[in-house]
Amino acid sequence: MKLPQFIVDDVILRALKEDMHYVDLSCAHLFTPEHESRAYLVANQAGVMCGGEIFARVFALLGEGVTCELKVRDGERFNCGDVLLELRGPTAMLLQGERTALNLLQHLTGVATATHALVEAVEGTGAAIADTRKTLPGLRALQKYAVTCGGGRNHRFNLSDAVMLKDNHVDACGSIERAVAQVRAGVGHMVKIEVETRNLDEVQQAYAAGADVIMLDNMTIEAMREAVSWLRGQPRAVIAEASGDITLANAREVAQTGVDVLSLGAVTHSVQAANISMRIVK
Repeated sequence: MKLPQFIVDDVILRALKEDMHYVDLSCAHLFTPEHESRAYLVANQAGVMCGGEIFARVFALLGEGVTCELKVRDGERFNCGDVLLELRGPTAMLLQGERTALNLLQHLTGVATATHALVEAVEGTGAAIADTRKTLPGLRALQKYAVTCGGGRNHRFNLSDAVMLKDNHVDACGSIERAVAQVRAGVGHMVKIEVETRNLDEVQQAYAAGADVIMLDNMTIEAMREAVSWLRGQPRAVIAEASGDITLANAREVAQTGVDVLSLGAVTHSVQAANISMRIVK
């Protein structure tokens, strides 16, 4: 997965404008434009890399003169103490871009690392780990890229990607059958329909209505296992997706119910940033 450069640049430029405004009062009184330094990024924990090129792009947008050498590529694992990247250039530029570059790298690496842990937890079950639309405003494309670096899959990027009928849609419309029929009559043939269900009765209604994907939302392990067993006995194949209160601790047990996908917002909306430091060579 390769992100369009204009999307990355838009995020970076907004962050730089927010951080520096028009002058860096610290560097303006310490370093001349000719003053140069070397620096490196060191990992203070193990993890999965994400955002190396984005980190380097911060300095490219600040101006000319900074060179970056990636030691660990996106999607690769690293250990505590590893040097992830080396850079050299005007000291003021290195320090002016440090916070913005690290904010993005630490967060995206945290997303990739958390996703990878979940992927490892369900290994061998046949289930995939997917994100949701519970992303931080303005960072959705970058966060979803980070999920793929961790070995996960992307759910919808936005409301135009597919139909997803949640409980509020169904309750406001009146029934699963009516909601699916109405959207099926209006959308194009390329659009899939997912229905959120809360029990076996709703699973059966969603299947009968012609849903392509059936979400088993906040169900117990026993209820999910029963729902998957019922779905696998039907003539038409549908994707079974588990969602709601999924954690690293219970992900494997959920996957072992036979679902195809586990979707969770925790890998994007509340993930812990990776502990990575940038150090200037004295």
